[in-house]
Amino acid sequence: MTVYGNAWIVTMDDTATEHERGWLRVEDGLVAEVHGGEAPAGAVDLGGAVVTPGFVNTHHHLYQTLTRARAQQADLFTWLRTLYPVWARIDAEMEHAAAMCGLAELALSGCTTVFDHHYVFPRGVSGLVEAELQAARELGVRIVASRGSMDLGESDGGLPPDSLVEDIDTILADTERLHGLTDGAMAQIAVAPCSPFSVTTRLMQESAVLARRLGLQLHTHLAETIEEDAYCRELFDCTPVEYLARVGWIADDVFCAHCVHVSAEDVATFGRAGVGVAHCPTSNLRLGAGVAPVRAMLDAHVRVGLGVDGSASNERSDIFVDVKNALLVARGRDGGDALTARDALRLATRGGADVLRRGDLGVLAPGKRADFAVWRTDGLEFGGAEDLVANLVLSGPHRVDRLVVAGEDVVRSGALVRADEQEIARAHRMQARRLWQE
Repeated sequence: MTVYGNAWIVTMDDTATEHERGWLRVEDGLVAEVHGGEAPAGAVDLGGAVVTPGFVNTHHHLYQTLTRARAQQADLFTWLRTLYPVWARIDAEMEHAAAMCGLAELALSGCTTVFDHHYVFPRGVSGLVEAELQAARELGVRIVASRGSMDLGESDGGLPPDSLVEDIDTILADTERLHGLTDGAMAQIAVAPCSPFSVTTRLMQESAVLARRLGLQLHTHLAETIEEDAYCRELFDCTPVEYLARVGWIADDVFCAHCVHVSAEDVATFGRAGVGVAHCPTSNLRLGAGVAPVRAMLDAHVRVGLGVDGSASNERSDIFVDVKNALLVARGRDGGDALTARDALRLATRGGADVLRRGDLGVLAPGKRADFAVWRTDGLEFGGAEDLVANLVLSGPHRVDRLVVAGEDVVRSGALVRADEQEIARAHRMQARRLWQE
């Protein structure tokens, strides 16, 4: 049992409770108590820090840490065509280094749970998803590691090279195998065909059948760019959201990345059906894709969380950057009152947990997982701020001072507890060179 006191605690519970001076008790990996006022004797003194639930990243591609700052002025399709041949050389050793790097960056930015969408499986290479699961275990963070897939290559009208597509039976069997390796608490598997322009209709349909038989979440990229919209209209004679309905994916076990180019009717459809959205503001800006209508989604009761997206279209696996950017792009699109600072924090915490259907995460309340971030407030950037929670967002990004997952320290005093940051960087540089030299 550990008690943490002298902190501004942001619970993200149903009544948005905050304790400007409060404490919480952790026992057996769960939150046991949260209260305002003076902490019991012997509490860990957090020195007036802000405590939030751990951030939940709802969309990432960890392998892409190996290919940053490439195709710098490209749109999505050009960017993909440039990088697919490079990603086709990845192996499990590279994947482990990439995952260690990305997960470490995320942890240092306050992230306790990561959804990763891995869909690149070069022929003859094995152990890629297992390498991600191992990296998460080493660092002590939670992971939802999807078994992504592509089965529509260039020769059949798709975007990826034929060397990176797989047959459907292999994809489905491997997904079920990987599901058997996870515990459901620290690690899960999701079913994740890549996108409408890289998978067949049959794969979308059979993936849904498998996911529902196993009780797994379904995920894909959707409506990211105007080029994708045009592609769907040409190939399927419908919009991306209409295509999703055609293949049986308009349901509450589905969440989609991006959803930038959606209509008001699409948003209403998602809200009624319970489809979730992983909002990736930084990546969308980087690739010139546009800005998702997040205010409209929230008003329609769509489940919305934040996604860092891959580090080849963001360059930072830092979810705090996306907390701030989510706030800024919403206001740039819909005005200064589109989102509050606390709305942005909620997207990163409770919102992300809702997208992943993890009711045990994203909230600091008795019985919930003891996953939380501690943010120091004694730095230069907090001088003059009375509302420390709002200033946390507005003056961000920040490196977390302490990160706790399942009651255990993952970051302490701004440093990783279970791994050496410089050693991770050294191994990552070596594997990145291997990838580009092979």
